Amino acid sequence: MGNKRQLLLAYYGDDFTGSTDALEFLSRAGIKTILFIEPPTPAMLAGYQDLQAIGVAGMTRAMPPAEMEMTLLPAFEALKALGAPHVHYKVCSTFDSSPQIGSIGKAIDVGAEVFDAPFIPLLVAAPALGRYCLFGNLFARMGIGSEGEIFRLDRHPSMAHHPVTPADESDLRLHLARQTEKNIGLVDVLALAENGQTAPNKLASEIESGKQVILFDALTEADLGVIGKLIGEYAASDKPLFSVGSSGISMALGKYWAEQGCLQLKTNWPDVGNAKSMLVVSGSCSPVTAKQIAYAADHGFAEIALDTPAIANSTNPESTIADYINTVVELLDRGIPVIIHTSLGTHDPRFTETYKAFAANGLTPHTIRTKTAELFGTVLGLIAAGVAGKTTLGRLVIAGGDTSGYVARAMGIEAVEMIAPLSPGAPLCKAYAPGSPAHGLEVNFKGGQVGSNDYFKTVLQGKNIA
Repeated sequence: MGNKRQLLLAYYGDDFTGSTDALEFLSRAGIKTILFIEPPTPAMLAGYQDLQAIGVAGMTRAMPPAEMEMTLLPAFEALKALGAPHVHYKVCSTFDSSPQIGSIGKAIDVGAEVFDAPFIPLLVAAPALGRYCLFGNLFARMGIGSEGEIFRLDRHPSMAHHPVTPADESDLRLHLARQTEKNIGLVDVLALAENGQTAPNKLASEIESGKQVILFDALTEADLGVIGKLIGEYAASDKPLFSVGSSGISMALGKYWAEQGCLQLKTNWPDVGNAKSMLVVSGSCSPVTAKQIAYAADHGFAEIALDTPAIANSTNPESTIADYINTVVELLDRGIPVIIHTSLGTHDPRFTETYKAFAANGLTPHTIRTKTAELFGTVLGLIAAGVAGKTTLGRLVIAGGDTSGYVARAMGIEAVEMIAPLSPGAPLCKAYAPGSPAHGLEVNFKGGQVGSNDYFKTVLQGKNIA
């Protein structure tokens, strides 16, 4: 299949930006990784040499449970067939989910059906991203790659007021218990202390007591090393271990593999420098992204507000795309970087008007999220592809976890590979898009919570702040 080395890991991301987050940490650990849009066929894998890990950038975070099951069952079967000892369902480090949308519990139930393992590890903490878990409770820094304040999840200024999956419970065991009937255990931070001397006994005790899902606390990078060793010893190529969690899983296993001498940390990343031209397409409604757009607009970026209510009410939304493409191309040809966005946060009037338009067409609150992601992600992707086809586009930033997968698909992107780190969890990547003007394009996928206020300016300059 073109792979000269055994795969160490295969993962499925519940959205695109979360998937590139895992791609970065695996690549930085020295693991040759390609992120695909769909589960790769043997023919697709044959085109990528010396792979050690593969990812699939899914969109299940915006799906209801029934649709998730239809999507994940064949995907997990395909990943299991690759023979990697670890298969990871990658979720956001703020655990975005509910019983009605993006249910992590449903993903666990499907994974348990496909993989026969003694337990399912759950690791959400990612200290490098400002995500910490203590006695089962998740804490998150305001913004990733920033110096923001750390909040308990149910008091987080952004996540506590998320428009679709607001965090009203910081204890992940209680949060998850709403989504699955599986028994949930915990290996707490005290068991991980002193190099995890008591952690193996604690884990064995939880398994023996019938815990089917076991949550791991983590406060420090050292904790991840202990966890990587614990779960690494339960996995084998003929019996892969299915795990669920943030990129903390990649970090933990990377430390374990490095200790075994399998890897060498990659540090010689290229200096990508200034982009000759840059387009940002944003489907994010995060207040973090809104501040970044405002900062960019004050520092030389042209700002274009996508008329989302008109698109939501249109029977032919693609008819307006040509005008946006022409406007963006004209600005880029004048040397002006451009941001085109669907909202400036949930207080943007367009957010409310779009919601009303979809509700008037009979959509429920939970199906509105899926429809919004699909419609606006597709429109933004077609605009970006159209721009790339009419002018030389140096760098593209795609902001927004739910919409980014649709953007990538609309652009004809098959897979991406990391070029260099930029901001924690959001590397600069090369797009593989055969037959599309996006082929070979430098692309950066940014989650809503990622980055400081000057994020878009630093990406334009190619600065590595990771």
